[in-house]
Amino acid sequence: MAECECLESIFSSYQGSREELIPLLQDVQQHFGYLPNDAMLAIARFIRVPESAVYAVATFYAQFRFTPIGRNHIMVCRGTACHVRGAPRILEAIEKHLGIKEGEATPDLEYSLETVACIGACGLSPCMMVNKRVEAKLTPKKIAKLFGGNGKS
Repeated sequence: MAECECLESIFSSYQGSREELIPLLQDVQQHFGYLPNDAMLAIARFIRVPESAVYAVATFYAQFRFTPIGRNHIMVCRGTACHVRGAPRILEAIEKHLGIKEGEATPDLEYSLETVACIGACGLSPCMMVNKRVEAKLTPKKIAKLFGGNGKS
């Protein structure tokens, strides 16, 4: 199984101590793009802690994901400037256009959608990032143009 071989490769850089939990989670997520259930169980066994302890840490930190992200990962800013200038309408337009809700991915994994506290582009609000590209001064009309014929609306 390729997943087992990959995990063995990742684990080979570690000693198997409890203190290595967060770096292990980060490395596994870096490889898979999220934290698969089987990998979480393997980590628990490797560092000899209950699986619940691994889940407790992974769910505490916002950096960890439990579902795969899309090839085009959309992060809608929900910071104060973006919120005041219409971020909730932008999020609603994206959800309607793609047929998914925040925290979900399209079935073909082309798009995934999340909100983030701030992307640091307040002067361009409301804005979002698609992968590493910032889209600025958004309106629902601009959302329709950005996603072209890919929408579900």
